[in-house]
Amino acid sequence: MRVLIAEDEFELAKGLKFLLEKNKFSVDVVHDGAAALECFGAGAYDVIVLDIMMPKVDGLEVLKAIRRTGAGVPILMLTAKGEVEDRVTGLEAGADDYLSKPFATREFIARVKALSRRNTAYTELVLEFGDVRLDCNRYELACKTASVRLNNKEFQLMELFMRHPHFVFSTSHLMDKIWGQDSDADLNVVWTYVGFIRKRLKQIGGGVEIRTARGAGYSLEEVRC
Repeated sequence: MRVLIAEDEFELAKGLKFLLEKNKFSVDVVHDGAAALECFGAGAYDVIVLDIMMPKVDGLEVLKAIRRTGAGVPILMLTAKGEVEDRVTGLEAGADDYLSKPFATREFIARVKALSRRNTAYTELVLEFGDVRLDCNRYELACKTASVRLNNKEFQLMELFMRHPHFVFSTSHLMDKIWGQDSDADLNVVWTYVGFIRKRLKQIGGGVEIRTARGAGYSLEEVRC
């Protein structure tokens, strides 16, 4: 399950990302409304979490822009405002749920899980490319009769490649998407995890590979005969 968090409080966003990843969600984080719309246009999400008070484009305008596309992705609004009028405005604009700050982390996780279950019928839970399948509920990579369970970062990386086969991702792009802009990890972690995924694909005998485009990055391709 993929979640987009748009929250301009860096520490709060980092904490929510950590909590969701512990609960087996794949999470992207941005800190302004313009970046949220860019991410929405570039990928498929099962739940979107929007703070109302954000720079560039506020959360309500992001919400309205998403709904104008016809997308039915569940959206949870976060705000420091707790007045009834603010909640009504968000719900009437197309929000599915509303949570006022400060909130209990357990309640946040419960709300996101409830929204993700609501969207399950419309979510592509198994991704396929070549002869390889990625089960997004079980974090399982499979080919024919062989399968292997991925850890959280392996899954996030493989999911990104499976959703965008043939696309060349730079190391810095993968770093931002999987580990986040605020991560203290070194860029070498990307190379390490690409190596892990390559081993997983060999384990299951898959007919696809993560290919290195010299000086550009990595892409998921079918193995040449």
